[in-house]
Formats: sequence, structure tokens, C-alpha cells
Amino acid sequence: MINIIGLGYIGLPTALMFATHGVKVVGTDCNERLIQQLNAGHISFKEEGIIDLLDSAFKEGIRFTTEYQKADVYIIAVPTPYDKKSKKIDPTYIIGALESIMSICPKGAIIVIESTVSPGTIDRFIRPVVGKSRYKLGVDIHIVHAPERIIPGNMVHELIFNSRTIGADELFVAERIKLLYSSFCKGEIVITDIRTAEMTKVVENTYRDVNIAFANELAKICRSDNMDVYEIIRIANKHPRVSIMSPGPGVGGHCIPVDPWFLVGDYPSLVNVILAARNVNDSMPEFILERMIDIMKIHGIEDVRRVGLYGLTYKENVDDTRESPTLQLLDQMEHNLASCIKVYDPFVKENIIENQYHEFDTFIEDIDLVVVMVGHANIYSHAEKLKDKIVFDTRNSLSDGAAKKIYRL
Repeated sequence: MINIIGLGYIGLPTALMFATHGVKVVGTDCNERLIQQLNAGHISFKEEGIIDLLDSAFKEGIRFTTEYQKADVYIIAVPTPYDKKSKKIDPTYIIGALESIMSICPKGAIIVIESTVSPGTIDRFIRPVVGKSRYKLGVDIHIVHAPERIIPGNMVHELIFNSRTIGADELFVAERIKLLYSSFCKGEIVITDIRTAEMTKVVENTYRDVNIAFANELAKICRSDNMDVYEIIRIANKHPRVSIMSPGPGVGGHCIPVDPWFLVGDYPSLVNVILAARNVNDSMPEFILERMIDIMKIHGIEDVRRVGLYGLTYKENVDDTRESPTLQLLDQMEHNLASCIKVYDPFVKENIIENQYHEFDTFIEDIDLVVVMVGHANIYSHAEKLKDKIVFDTRNSLSDGAAKKIYRL
């Protein structure tokens, strides 16, 4: 049996996938309300195919509880934030989960950490916890790192088809966990050591962060000299060895804006490009705010209540607002004592900020400037209502002529 600890964006889909592929699963989370919702057949986030997966998992006997279970394998999928000052990983959630596991796990259990961690986290924080227990690591208890590799909006597909990494001390343990994930994973499953697995996951997201930063810095350069960054990228990408990403209003989500900081915190004297990239991407919401103010001045818009932000999530067509560039921009506005700006997102149903609207028509009423922060497909169904508006499209998602006047990065 598997006991999966943490039933959020990673733990829940993983639990459902195992359960629907012949594995006995119990999902555990400390959030009682979440457990009640799951047992009632409700999921706290939207994701293509996940409700069907939950229904199938119930038929296969999956259970959800706040209690840790005696199991052969434990999979930890809890948050791993970083300390804002030191930039180092905050392992509190993982340590708490591990301590609870150690109090009830049977001899021979394997503990798999799916949460993304900085290189050396398992050596510094996880092994000592096991060392304090009644069990001996590598004999009675085994540690594995199998970092998650999925993204909101495409979770079910990526769980099945993305490759996986299994980091372990002992080959026989790695092979056992590889066989377990092979119950549903059709991608290549690579076996390596734990520290390499830790570093590989952080490097993947840091690579993407650096490449996004290049595009964002390019957008700033082009804006400073009145050049079209999108046309420049389009032409440059015709070169067979060039693949520049699209610039945007910032970087959000649970991985890219977090994981590179682990390297900054652990290797402060060595990170140069990585630190610069983080600073560029973190500066984008402020850049968007400055550009928005310039557009307001051009059109004589003096009242921020005549401006609306479209999109609260960190990417299109999901309901995930973690590290959202829009929330970062609103934070910038709050620091500058500006408020009352309207915000709308078709995917965010609960009120998480002031002046959040839930109907597009109400949102856009009395607005002169619409700032598109997220390129939801929903914007196209309302395109006709933008005809008389000024639009600042930070995602380059609308075509020319979609509004009275369109500004881009």
C-alpha cells in the first residue's frame, strides 16, 4: 500500500493515477476541509480529466484521511518554499511529514520525496530525522527522491508521458520504485543517485527561468528604443539554432520562480547568470506597471478605477494563482498607495483580492484601459466587447484590430 502525503496540485493527481492503475492508495493531508471535499467527490482546483480520474479512483478503493497510515511506501508531496532573506529552502513541511511517518511506519518502508528540493536537502535535513528514529537508514528505512514533473493544465497527460527520475542509495530500492511508477508512467524512468536527482530537477526549472529572462530583458531593450520585440523574435527564431521564448509580465507558478533561488541561497558566490535572470523576471511586474502608467498618461486616464486587469492566474486556462505576476503587480500598486483597480479572471471563483469581479460585463463596464495579464482562451469569446477599449496586451494574445488601440510589451 502507498500512503501519499500532501494532496495538492502534485500529490492528488499522483494518488489518483496510482489508484487507477492497480495500486492500493490512501491519501493524507492535514487540511480537514480538503479531506471532506475529496471524500464528497469534489476537487479544489480545475484540471482536465481529473474529476473522471477521481471517480475511477473511488471505484478502485482510494481513501482520503488526515491520519498517516502504516504502508509499504510513502510519497511526500508537500510544499517546499524558500526563505525570502537567505534564499535557502525551507524544509519545514517535509521534516514535519517525515517525523509523522517515522512515528508509525513499519520496518522496511520506502519513503519517496516528490517535493522539489535543493541539492543536499536530503543529506542535511532528511537523513538526520531518520537517524533519530528507532530505525536504521538503508537497512530498516529507505529514502528515494523522485521529483515531480508535471504542470497545471496538462497534469494527467504529463503524469503518463513525461520521463521520471528516481534517485536512491540502493539499486534494488530504485528498481522497486521504478516498477511502481511504471504502473502508469510510459515515459523513460531514469535511475541515479539522490543528489543528482535533486540537482537535476532544480536545473530544469532554472534553465527555463534563464531563458524567459532573456526574452523579458530583450523586451525591455526593444521598448527603450521603440522596436517590435515580437517581430525580432519571430525573425531570429527562423535560425535553426535559435529558439527564443515569448516575453511576458513576469514568472509565476510553483516551480520556476522558486527553484532557482535554491541555487542562489546555496551557492551565493557562484551564481551570476541565474541571479541576474531571477532579478529580471522579478522586475517584470514593476515594468508592466510603469508601462501601464505611461499608457494612462497618453490617453489622459487619471483614475485607476478606469483600468482593469484581466487575469489572476500565473498561466493561461488554469485556476492556479501561486506566484502570479498579477498578484505581484497588485503588491507593487499597494506599495505605491494605489488601489481600486478592477480585476477579473474567469478561472478564479473565490474572492482572493479586493475589487475582484466575476462577470466580464460588470468588470469591463466603465473601464477605458484593459491590461491583459493572462492569455486565457476566454478573452476571445469577449473580443467584440474590446472594440472600443484601449488594451495593453502583455501576452501578445490579441490580434491587431481587436481593440480601438492595442499596446504590447
